[in-house]
Amino acid sequence: MPRFFCPLPMEPGALLDLPANAARHVQVLRLQPRDTITLFDGGPDHGGRGGEFGASVEHMGRSDVRVRIGQHQALEREPVLCIQLVVGMPANERMDWLVEKAAELGVASIQPLMAERSVLRLSGERAQKKRAHWQSITVAACEQSGRNRVPLIHEVLGFDAWAKGLPATSEDRRMLLSLRVEAMPLREVCAPLETRRTITFLSGPEGGLSVAEEDRAMALGFLPASLGLSTLRAETAPLAALAAMLI
Repeated sequence: MPRFFCPLPMEPGALLDLPANAARHVQVLRLQPRDTITLFDGGPDHGGRGGEFGASVEHMGRSDVRVRIGQHQALEREPVLCIQLVVGMPANERMDWLVEKAAELGVASIQPLMAERSVLRLSGERAQKKRAHWQSITVAACEQSGRNRVPLIHEVLGFDAWAKGLPATSEDRRMLLSLRVEAMPLREVCAPLETRRTITFLSGPEGGLSVAEEDRAMALGFLPASLGLSTLRAETAPLAALAAMLI
């Protein structure tokens, strides 16, 4: 059944005009009155309640689609671990790909980061447009993968601003993807996580984080973790880590 993100209040039995993006996709699929679809509001991070609603098409206009809302199902397909990904943005379209796959894998949120060695630099209106673009990618990924909670894309920050905003201590697990000699295999760092459900996972840009940035992260409680002997690309490494932790 086709699934669409609908960040609007929904109540069983109510008639609702779909937002423009969802309406456009319904029309592309050539759905007709009485055809059924699934709607989800993205969860609390997007002002919704989570879960999903069944709905049936009532009216197909030239540019509008009206549906009747069915019953709510408190159904979530979220992994046990809640992973907040902090990632040094890779350049070009590789960040788009990273965001899409991270959303499919089950990441809870993504913090785009500009580190000392970052190639991609964003600020002002350009940063806001990129953030909105990446948020739309997470929506499409959730529509496809069956997730009902859309990962939140945070405002683009520099490393210093991000680090200053972190509390000095936290009961959540903090991990840093690192090539340091003392870095432990990721699976060993994750091993004692039976009672820890939230992880903040930091991964650097092309060229990795600087020594000073890694030192600062470790001072904030980040444990250095390794994916093995291979040096993976900036867009591949965090996805490999997410897959190892979530699947």
